[in-house]
Amino acid sequence: MVNSNIFDYINVLDKAADASWLRNEAISNNIANVDTPNYKRQDVAFETELTRALNTTKYDTMDARVYNLNLNRIQPEVYTDAQAYSYRLDGNNVDIDTENVYLAQNQVTYNALMDSLTKEFANLKSVMKS
Repeated sequence: MVNSNIFDYINVLDKAADASWLRNEAISNNIANVDTPNYKRQDVAFETELTRALNTTKYDTMDARVYNLNLNRIQPEVYTDAQAYSYRLDGNNVDIDTENVYLAQNQVTYNALMDSLTKEFANLKSVMKS
């Protein structure tokens, strides 16, 4: 993570991309264990914490919120989803169709984050040329 005001949005996008990558790994693990007895699906908590951190601040503008955001306190965390729930006799709670939808959704999110990062760096490059 770079410590400069001009990189505030880049740092947030970088943290979000890391969370999305971690979610991709969790979903892939879920798919790989679709037939494993007693396996419980996993997911990643990040977006809710980021939204909470951005919305529970005294600052009015998004620039000020992002500038004053402590990204070290917002970490993506893998958790077991619906641990006590299973609709299958083998105790597994992974639905392959749902996981494939989550995987596609996460891939779109990750690609959008990468595009945003690329545009932020292009903007910085443009400013440096001026």
